[in-house]
Amino acid sequence: MLAYLLRRLAQSIPTLVIVVTLSFFLVRLAPGGPFDLERPLPAAAMENLRRVYGLDQPLLVQYGRYVAALARGDLGPSFSVRDLSVAELFSRGLPVSMTLGSLALLVALVLGTAFGALAALRRGSGLDHAVTTLGTFALTVPGFVVAPLLQIAFGLSLRWLPVGGWDGGNPKNLVLPVVTLALPQVAVVARLARAGLVEVVDRPHWRTLRSLGLPPRFLALHALRGAALPVVSYLGPAAAGLLTGSVVVETVFGLPGVGRYFVDGAINRDYTLVLGTVVLIAVFVLVLNLMADLLCALIDPRLRDFG
Repeated sequence: MLAYLLRRLAQSIPTLVIVVTLSFFLVRLAPGGPFDLERPLPAAAMENLRRVYGLDQPLLVQYGRYVAALARGDLGPSFSVRDLSVAELFSRGLPVSMTLGSLALLVALVLGTAFGALAALRRGSGLDHAVTTLGTFALTVPGFVVAPLLQIAFGLSLRWLPVGGWDGGNPKNLVLPVVTLALPQVAVVARLARAGLVEVVDRPHWRTLRSLGLPPRFLALHALRGAALPVVSYLGPAAAGLLTGSVVVETVFGLPGVGRYFVDGAINRDYTLVLGTVVLIAVFVLVLNLMADLLCALIDPRLRDFG
C-alpha cells in the first residue's frame, strides 16, 4: 500500500507543476494589469508600482520567482486588497468554502446513494424512471439558474430562508447554497450507485448467495460494497465540481469564500489572487483524488497493481 501511495504522489507532482505553469502564463498574457484604473496613473507612479511588485522583470524571471515563493508556501501579496496577502485572504475565505463543499459532498453521497439503491432495487418501475428523469434535470440545469430560483421560491416568496449572506455560518444561510451545490452531484452519485448495484445483483454469485438463504443484512452489505467502488472513485471529480461550482454559488449568495475571491481577482486582474486560487483548487483536487484512489485500493486490492 505504501508503494502505491508513493507512486500516486509521484504522478501528482508533475500535474501540479503543469497547472501552475499554464495558469501563470495564461493570466500574465491576458490583456490589462492590476494597476489599470479608470483614471490612468502617472507614468512614474505606474513604473514605481511595477518595480515594487517585480512586474518590470522579464516574464520568465517572474515565473521563476513565483515558483520559488510557492515552494516556500508564499502565495504573494494581493494587488487588489491592500495590506493583505493572498494567504491571509484564504485564511478568511477557506473555512466558508470548506463548510459549503463538505456539506454538499455529504448530502450528495447520502442522497445519491439512497436514490441509486432504490432505483436499482426497483428496476424498470416508475421510481426508477423518476430518479433517472430528475437526475437528468439536475445535471442539465446550471447552478446560476438554480440559485436564483431557490432564492425566489424559498427566500422571497415563502420567506423560509435568507436569500444570501453568511451571518457567521448560520445554518439557515447554508441551506440554499448547499442544495444548489449538491444537486448535480446527487444526480451523478445516484447514477453511479444504481449502475454499480445493478452490476452486482446481475452477477451469478449474487444469485448463489441468495439461494443459500443468507441474512438480508449480509446481502445488502455485500451489494453496497460492490457498488461503492464507482461512487468512491467519483469523489475526486465531485470535489472538483464542488470547488468550481462554489465560484458561482458564493457570488450569487454573497458568501465570503475562496470562489468569490477568485471572481474579484479576475475582475481586478489581481494576478496573485487568481493564481493562488487556481493552485489551492488544484491541490485540493489532487489530494481528494489521491484519497479516493486509496479508498478504491482498499475496497479492491487488485487496483494497487495498476497504480
